[in-house]
Amino acid sequence: MSRIALLPFLALTALAPAATGAAATSALVAAPASAQPARPRVVPNDNRTPAGAGRGDTLVLALVARVGDWHPDGEGSAGASIPAFAEEGGAPRIPGPLVRVRAGTVVAATVRNALADTLRAYGLVDRTATAAADTAPLVLAPGARRTVRLRLDAPGTYLYWASTTGRPITFRTGVDAQLTGAIVVDPAHADPARPRDRILVLGTWSDTVHRAGTHRARVLATVNGRAWPHTERLAYTEGDTVRWRVLNGSADLHPVHLHGFHFRVTARADGLPGGTPDPTGGPPLAVTESMGPASSLSLEWVPTRAGNWLFHCHVPEHFASRGPLGTVRPAGGDAGGHGAGHGGADHPSLRSGQAPHGGMGGMVVGITVRPRATIGRAPATVAAHAPGAPPAAERRLRLLVRATVGSTDAVPTYAYAVHDPAAPEPPPDTGLVASPVLEVVRGEPVRITVVNRLAEPTAVHWHGIELDAYYDGVPGFSGLGRRTTPLIAPRDSFVARFAPRRAGTFMYHSHVDEVRHHRAGLEGALVVRDRAALADTASERVFFLKSARGVAGPAPMEINGAVDPDTVVLRAGRTYRFRFAGLTVTSPNATVTLTARPDSALANRPDTLLVRWRPVAKDGHDLPAAARTPRPASLVLSIGETHDVEFTPAAPGELRLEVRPPSLGRLTVRVPVRVEGPR
Repeated sequence: MSRIALLPFLALTALAPAATGAAATSALVAAPASAQPARPRVVPNDNRTPAGAGRGDTLVLALVARVGDWHPDGEGSAGASIPAFAEEGGAPRIPGPLVRVRAGTVVAATVRNALADTLRAYGLVDRTATAAADTAPLVLAPGARRTVRLRLDAPGTYLYWASTTGRPITFRTGVDAQLTGAIVVDPAHADPARPRDRILVLGTWSDTVHRAGTHRARVLATVNGRAWPHTERLAYTEGDTVRWRVLNGSADLHPVHLHGFHFRVTARADGLPGGTPDPTGGPPLAVTESMGPASSLSLEWVPTRAGNWLFHCHVPEHFASRGPLGTVRPAGGDAGGHGAGHGGADHPSLRSGQAPHGGMGGMVVGITVRPRATIGRAPATVAAHAPGAPPAAERRLRLLVRATVGSTDAVPTYAYAVHDPAAPEPPPDTGLVASPVLEVVRGEPVRITVVNRLAEPTAVHWHGIELDAYYDGVPGFSGLGRRTTPLIAPRDSFVARFAPRRAGTFMYHSHVDEVRHHRAGLEGALVVRDRAALADTASERVFFLKSARGVAGPAPMEINGAVDPDTVVLRAGRTYRFRFAGLTVTSPNATVTLTARPDSALANRPDTLLVRWRPVAKDGHDLPAAARTPRPASLVLSIGETHDVEFTPAAPGELRLEVRPPSLGRLTVRVPVRVEGPR
């Protein structure tokens, strides 16, 4: 039997069939007062119970694609009539029924199309056929039924999905975007009936509603068929080993972020057969990891501090505040390059003062970590100093949140500013170019008083920092029990306290009304240094990438607050550490390259202008030795990620650091780099 190859990216370049049926449409469904709906109610699938029936080494499975009424915002909310997968005789589910078996199992699957359009289903192909059939879909006309047999030999996490339009998954954003389910192949010795992991399927969905001669967009981002705050709340105990399988069943890229902890990447697949891991081996630890369409990510982490935490996609439009599914807005929105309907125009105003959980909505999972012991337990405190080091005095910083010159309600431009309490506070009309790089020392406690000088509430999340949950910065959620992080009201302040546990590159940013606040400029880099390295800061360069402030729609990118950055000067023969961090609403990711002039001695080879650098860290964690080898100077930076590289220019010359969002070449930003001779 052939090796499993379920993920659809293998076929995307070759597969572009024309739609043979009419495009699927949806209708807004009002929640009925008492009458039963005409269509079955779609059930959110938590992926705990496998589908099918086992018969020896064979799993018998009967699937049907049918239309149901989906209410991801909970009972009583508006919904949509959309196609979804169901087991025969059962309710349709989003995501579809879970297929979970031991390696070596034969799946006998019968698939029936109960839709009015032709169905193309991927991932459920006949493994006994030729290799070409492995990447070909099951094509089922309306009312058709087909039975296939496939042997699943390779352990891994895979996706099955279908389309009613003939489009590949990278363009499947419409009403058929929830025709998706998970396939998990456990090792032969495992018991799928007693899994040690949870399965999270990410989805995005959008359609256009025609009302009164206008076109309005509805959008949604979900986890296991629900949108925050209706997503499942996960609960663990301090010291547990948490294992997740995360699948991206959408057309979008999702940089998934865990608050408060680093997670270990144990496996990933990006459309490669058999769950082939990242060829670089992947980072051993991360706080944010990017997932492309149809990819899967296996991760594990150990919660060591009690409290409430978040796991979410870091694309602001996928987790920021929004209206319920029935809320519509002009198609196109202010997508910032993410496609129709992904803007933040329909979020509620926070100027009135309070919004639970920072006004979040969408692709967000809440996590509660319970204390291991409650009797005689001392309250959580911030570590006073690093293990084995002498006690250190608490360093105090005052961080102002301010509007910049020219800021208006329609086009806000905000920034953070460090203020010395012994000095007068700068006047309100002082121009701020960019938020400062905050620098603290590993293991040494810091007390940061955040003072809100805006006319609206805010909060600050210390992205990637391991700290007490109360200081994590999600209003109304971070903390434990009744002690949760408050919104910082106008003219009010909040004190955050932590002692960084590891040196590295991190970030800080608003976790309120994220689309507006990130676009306005409330984000910056946070560098944690080892005390022994404080004397060598001249050999570091920090590059913080973000969308230009106060620009609606696709915005140019800024580096350190400038769309036309100043020249960076280096010395030949000296080793520099470049720290890259980024939060942007322009694009979910960007390619960063460092190139030389064609006639420069710094060029890597005659056939490439890329110089060479050495990756050394990601998300504040040092990479293993095998990953710290010199390579061409190129990396992909996703929202919420940080990357550290080392670069040693060998000779004087002219270089160019270039940041290019995908498919948005006009928004590319370039930094001149001049290498001078050694002194």
